[in-house]
Amino acid sequence: MKVDVLLGLQWGDEGKGKIVDVLSPHYDMICRFQGGPNAGHTIECKGQKFILHTIPSGILNPNTLNIIGNGVIIDPFILQKEINMLAEKAGIDVVANLLISRRSHLILPTHRLMDAVQEASKGAGKIGSTLKGIGPAYTDRTARHGIRSGDVFTDNFKAKYEELRNRHLQIINTYNVDIKNITIDGFDFEAYEQQWFSSLEIFRKLKQIDAEFFIQEQLKANKRILAEGAQGTLLDVDFGAYPFVTSSNTIAAGVCTGLGIPPSSVGEVYGIAKAYCTRVGNGPFPTELLDETGDKLRKNGHEFGSTTGRPRRCGWLDLPALRYAIMLNGVTRLIITKTDVLNDFETIQVCHAYEWGSEIVNYLPYDYNNVKPLYRPHPGWNCSLDEIRHVDNFPVALSDYIRMIENETGVPVDMVSTGPDRNQIINLRA
Repeated sequence: MKVDVLLGLQWGDEGKGKIVDVLSPHYDMICRFQGGPNAGHTIECKGQKFILHTIPSGILNPNTLNIIGNGVIIDPFILQKEINMLAEKAGIDVVANLLISRRSHLILPTHRLMDAVQEASKGAGKIGSTLKGIGPAYTDRTARHGIRSGDVFTDNFKAKYEELRNRHLQIINTYNVDIKNITIDGFDFEAYEQQWFSSLEIFRKLKQIDAEFFIQEQLKANKRILAEGAQGTLLDVDFGAYPFVTSSNTIAAGVCTGLGIPPSSVGEVYGIAKAYCTRVGNGPFPTELLDETGDKLRKNGHEFGSTTGRPRRCGWLDLPALRYAIMLNGVTRLIITKTDVLNDFETIQVCHAYEWGSEIVNYLPYDYNNVKPLYRPHPGWNCSLDEIRHVDNFPVALSDYIRMIENETGVPVDMVSTGPDRNQIINLRA
């Protein structure tokens, strides 16, 4: 057996949570392999909305085991809130169905404080951090100062915590920022730190595993495994528009280091893209629409960050960027989401190439902050997709739009999402 991979091909928010939820009955295990609570995977089921930041999106299916891999960084306080939310809204016992790699790293209260201080100090040069402590936590991980999940169960955990806390406070004091004015999830620092330590009570109830061995054993037992990515390909720390990126490898290669599996164990790669584009935070966005059309996309798509609540930047579909993401990930199956957001557009524009200096290019260059998108118009379907449950009932314009994406990328579209609910997904290959 192989580990299949599901990840985003744009700047995140492509609808990964919903698709994992739809696919999870076909898998024995769902494994998160990178990112932290800067993720916001939204699932709508039976009139209820669930937003998951750390827990894999298979948690709503009782027969699917969920694993947080070593490549993920965990804030126990945020994790506790997720656990409580799932118990209260759906009666889900997360403790019974969630395993955590001992090698995953923790986000400390001072990581979040440092994140806020560093972002505040940048002024106009802010990168648009979610202020969840992601960057500082990954920095400590790389610098070999980090605290891992397995450390929570050791006798010297408190000493390790105090040492790292003091190191952070020394760094924070070098910034000209008054930390008394900074709150973390509504708490001042001392109050938040108390809440964080209280959350370790639930964290210690979760089963810790050596995930790299466990996953290999499950593959040998012919278990079906899906690796779930967070953020999006164009936010990858190496291949995104640095420095306006996240702090981890969001591409398929990150599965190997984030779960402890060899490249030979990777199977299908599902790539998810919206029928248009969105981005949260700063950085280049070639097809961004700073006009009424962009506002309409935002309104139709309810485009506000599920983690931050910030309005998302909106624009037309960017084919050079999509081809770039498909190339990096070796995508074998495409999934197009949020087609319903375009229901009332007479004409849909699609970027097919860029003007880059004196050249016309059909790829994403290194400095794509200085490209001008070149568009081709496509007719809109101009009707509701709410009642559609089969590809044969697609309006002609939608079928043509999907066929255009397949022709331009060279990858078949397997599924199309026509609405937010888990039953509004059309399998084109059924």
